[in-house]
Amino acid sequence: MQQNFMNTREDPLSLDRIRNVLIRLEDTIIFGIIERAQFALNPRIYQRGAFKELTDMGFTGSWLEWFLQEIETFHGLPPPLLPALNFPKILYQHPNCVDINVNASILSFYARTVVPRITHRATLELAARNRAKGIIGDDEYEDDGNYGSATTIDVELLQAISKRVHYGKFVSESKFQSDPAAFVPHILRKDRNSLGDLITKPAVERAVLNRLGKKASHYGADIGLDGEIKKSPKTVPRRRISTSRSPQVDTQARDLPKVDSPVSTAGTLVDEDPEEHPEWKIDVEEVKNLYEKWIIPLTKEVEVEYLIHRLDGLTEEQIDDLRHQGPSAQATDAPLRTPIILTT
Repeated sequence: MQQNFMNTREDPLSLDRIRNVLIRLEDTIIFGIIERAQFALNPRIYQRGAFKELTDMGFTGSWLEWFLQEIETFHGLPPPLLPALNFPKILYQHPNCVDINVNASILSFYARTVVPRITHRATLELAARNRAKGIIGDDEYEDDGNYGSATTIDVELLQAISKRVHYGKFVSESKFQSDPAAFVPHILRKDRNSLGDLITKPAVERAVLNRLGKKASHYGADIGLDGEIKKSPKTVPRRRISTSRSPQVDTQARDLPKVDSPVSTAGTLVDEDPEEHPEWKIDVEEVKNLYEKWIIPLTKEVEVEYLIHRLDGLTEEQIDDLRHQGPSAQATDAPLRTPIILTT
């Protein structure tokens, strides 16, 4: 759902409002992953010069890059039918026009790392079908020919990821305005590590990953015609030892005690369905890994870079004024109590 900055009584820099936008983008990204996962890798989409049809036109980029270029060209061609909207100025306008844009990094990592992971299952299924037809070797893997369908989803997914990452600018501006004095010294020193510490909330990141895991499990479940989650048979019945002192360990049933009782003061036997387990259209852990190892760190880079340039173009007087704004300034400016000297 698009957020309307024109007709709202909410503060557009409210962290609650920003959080709601990011939560909705989680849904968009997860559903995009589910859609892309139904097609094989199709590596030709991401290889420059792989399509003769494009090189004959003089285009040397990849099929995906051509798609992106044509979409931007199409959107820029028609003259506007409606008058332009005057959106409020929310972000700080850098006087030297610093362009904080990591789309090139997003595109590169997406093509090289994200797509191979989320299409792993479809690629293996394609290989199995090809082998059944007698197609073996390099020809059995990766390519199902659905270039247009796969790339259309790629574009939608890239747009959602880009919006999520660059929304970090709004997070930084919101936090800066809430306590300028806490940020100004680190900005002046170009201290990226300290700025990163100021905007990082480990508890919030853990909550995001936990929510993503639950969403991916629900949205990615394969629902049958009867409305129930499809399940696949297990080859070896398992029971799990759950312990608070170590990661969960799966152990074959024959290796466990026969009595359903605590195995120690640190762990408890947890029965699992010995016959079947739910089917998912995507790898839930891959979705969490995508956020934890890539989207969240890249967002943080955008947030810090935005803050690094937050004082660009301001006068010394304006910067000094910001030093005295916010809770941190009040704590610093509080009058010192006269120490009591005890004498004997």
